[in-house]
Amino acid sequence: MNSELILLVDNAIKFTPSDGTVTLSLDTKDGTAQIRVSDTGIGIPLEDQRRIFERFYQADRSRHGGSGRGAGLGLAIARQVVLAHGGQILVDSTPGKGSTFTVTLPLSAKKILVRTS
Repeated sequence: MNSELILLVDNAIKFTPSDGTVTLSLDTKDGTAQIRVSDTGIGIPLEDQRRIFERFYQADRSRHGGSGRGAGLGLAIARQVVLAHGGQILVDSTPGKGSTFTVTLPLSAKKILVRTS
């Protein structure tokens, strides 16, 4: 699960100008953990928000191919990992104002037994 959060933070940093802000937050509610990665970056157009979790889809067409550029797999993989953990990932974005990715995961009700000698 760590690599998916790193991907969201990395994307937020990449798409936020140097004078912008990237914010991470964690809340618990109704037996879930809600992790938010928000930025004041370029934002994502509505038509792209519907597809950004698809494999190979790149909202920023200028980034397609080339050195140091992704293949459009990161968010698709992140979504699959979050779903495998029983959670969900959502995006809320306004072009020119920024984006917020929210990952909601169930909190485990399992108790951990710690033995001491």
